[in-house]
Amino acid sequence: MKLAVVGGGSTYTPELIDGFARLRDTLPVEELVLVDPAADRLELVGGLARRIFAKQDHAGKITTTTDLDAGVAGADAVLLQLRVGGQAARNQDETWPLECGCIGQETTGAGGLAKALRTVPVVLDIAERVRRTNPDAWIIDFTNPVGIVTRALLQAGHKAVGLCNVAIGFQRKFARLLEVNPSEVHLDHVGLNHLTWELGVRLGGPDGENVLPKLLAEHGDAIADDLHMDRKLVDRLGVVPSYYLRYFYAHDEVVRELGTKPSRAAEVAAMEKELLAMYGDPTLDEKPELLAKRGGAFYSEAAVDLAASLLGGGGSPVQVVNTYNRGTLPFLPDDAVIEVQARVGHDGATPLAVPALDPLYAGLIANVTAYEDLALEAALRGGRDRVFKALLSHPLIGQYEYAEQLTDRLIAHNREHLAWA
Repeated sequence: MKLAVVGGGSTYTPELIDGFARLRDTLPVEELVLVDPAADRLELVGGLARRIFAKQDHAGKITTTTDLDAGVAGADAVLLQLRVGGQAARNQDETWPLECGCIGQETTGAGGLAKALRTVPVVLDIAERVRRTNPDAWIIDFTNPVGIVTRALLQAGHKAVGLCNVAIGFQRKFARLLEVNPSEVHLDHVGLNHLTWELGVRLGGPDGENVLPKLLAEHGDAIADDLHMDRKLVDRLGVVPSYYLRYFYAHDEVVRELGTKPSRAAEVAAMEKELLAMYGDPTLDEKPELLAKRGGAFYSEAAVDLAASLLGGGGSPVQVVNTYNRGTLPFLPDDAVIEVQARVGHDGATPLAVPALDPLYAGLIANVTAYEDLALEAALRGGRDRVFKALLSHPLIGQYEYAEQLTDRLIAHNREHLAWA
């Protein structure tokens, strides 16, 4: 089995490598290719990756290349974890929207749209090159914004599934609180990528006992603290929103906070510099503790599980993924991409039925889906007017004056990445 990781020079990659090494019985990788245009980073990350495999007695071969076509040739699955423009572009996404009094964040609001516009054309080009070299390969997308990118891939006819670590993070957190094995915890996880709610927490399987009320009663303070939300809000909802919902439920408070501290991109850039220095140490043969602060917790376990199921291995039959709606949420088009529990196998992902959604959640999901429609149109076809309409439609923006200002700033800060600008 051959896998390729596009964006393999990312500081995330040792987390992924550690998962491949530990879970080799689930996903027996024989060859792993790390692909990245940044040769200097690739050398550091690739060296540590080989040492991790060697320490854990993994017989698989790890190679690195800056040649995309050579790297993906013959791959059974291609994992996408790229960041167009790097942390510098992310820093812009997180700062210029604040000038207009709007959320500065890399996956939602104006910054999220900027990332989508930069990313979708690049990902589609990569996917076409994968299809030319190996049309049967699966594409697993971890590149944000995952929902929009996955929809672009599926709409273009690629064999693709989107993946996010929010659900597996909740699963592991709830398992610790319940003092059970994570495999016993199943989530009624519903929504769009980075716009989800845990409507239920079930023990033993998708039809098991819902222990969410017990979790909220006994551990509500800890759960609310992790979300940076008021306990009263969580209790009133009676569900657990993803921490990304804070941008919607406490928009003005978050804008004030973001204006008083360095951007997350600046923090990550400093962390990456330190991590790359560590990766260059020839005695380091395991992922460093600092990597846990980088983000992407449990990414490797989720990626291994998904790849194993798609490639006919020993992955879990039910996983939370991003895939076509296909009537699962009846108020959305079938070709909307949603993030829910799905049955995953060699033929892809099929969403499971979900409980009827309260209008409080369904309304926001429908609104953001409409934005994603317009965002994808802007990413595929370009043009100032399409960018403006996408921004105007977003519930975190929604005002003509803001949309006009943000459109000008978005284009100015991303001109080098926008072929039409």
